[in-house]
Amino acid sequence: MAVMQKMTVPMTRSSAAALTFLYALGYPIGALSVSAMTPMLVLVARFALAGTILAGWALIARSAWPTGRQLGHVIVTGLLMQAMQFCALYEALEHGAPAVLGAVVISMNPVVTAVLAAIFLGERLNGRRLVALALGVVAVLAACAHRLLATGGVDTVLVLLLVALLGLAAGGVYQQRFCADVDFRVNSAIQNLAGLLPAGALALVTPSVVHDAWQAAGAVAAVVLFNATLCTSLYVRSVSKFGAAAVAMLFCIIPAVAGLLSWILLGQRLDVGMGIGLVIGALACWLNARASRPAKAADAPHRPTIEVATAAPTRAPAVAS
Repeated sequence: MAVMQKMTVPMTRSSAAALTFLYALGYPIGALSVSAMTPMLVLVARFALAGTILAGWALIARSAWPTGRQLGHVIVTGLLMQAMQFCALYEALEHGAPAVLGAVVISMNPVVTAVLAAIFLGERLNGRRLVALALGVVAVLAACAHRLLATGGVDTVLVLLLVALLGLAAGGVYQQRFCADVDFRVNSAIQNLAGLLPAGALALVTPSVVHDAWQAAGAVAAVVLFNATLCTSLYVRSVSKFGAAAVAMLFCIIPAVAGLLSWILLGQRLDVGMGIGLVIGALACWLNARASRPAKAADAPHRPTIEVATAAPTRAPAVAS
């Protein structure tokens, strides 16, 4: 057994507030960007700019870059976590998905990731996680209830949001399995540049329109700066310093903050189903995070803890970088 010791400390309020705000902000500014120009153009700009910034950061830090098979694994992770997730999510936003609906569905990532990790990595799926999974399904159905009734079933928007969720969760599990030792700056840079390939190809074969050049420029700049760069960096730092379970707890409130920001920035209001979905989804994320915490940490949450990880440690929820 490979043993790794890692000290964690209680998560500070400032770190929790900053990460929650930046993560939640990604949904309304993403919706703003696709209202200004077509989704694939947004993603070409996002992946190119974010990849360049992160690659420059990695070069300045003199981080080691993967080669050969490991490079291929990072590229596959990028195709799942970046291309699959954001191509589907941004198309859903353009087709009328409320930003908060996307937030509720994507916030089920820690729960779905736990299931995929149990299937493909042999991690333990305990009773709490099974209950969290069931609650997560109920939360998504409740949040989507109005659309399900209006369309008479599952429509394109819901399929796209589920594809985005699957891409994020599957990419996270794949990253844990094959890319755990890659520097996070290098990992993020390669992932964004990998996402640029399918986004660029789709931009070439689909109509590309800029509806509002100034709004598009501002929204894309906000997406790259706040979501793809700052949010990713703070997320990775928080997982390293405060532990995966502490970060996973933030998914309990991220959709609610996304809903508030969507109302302020976009004028989008919650319907009853979305409100119910927020509450049940928060409970699902809370149960999943509790199930992920080491027993000693749960008994003494205000003290530094020692985490002992095997060769396949429990994974943090993946970030939508």
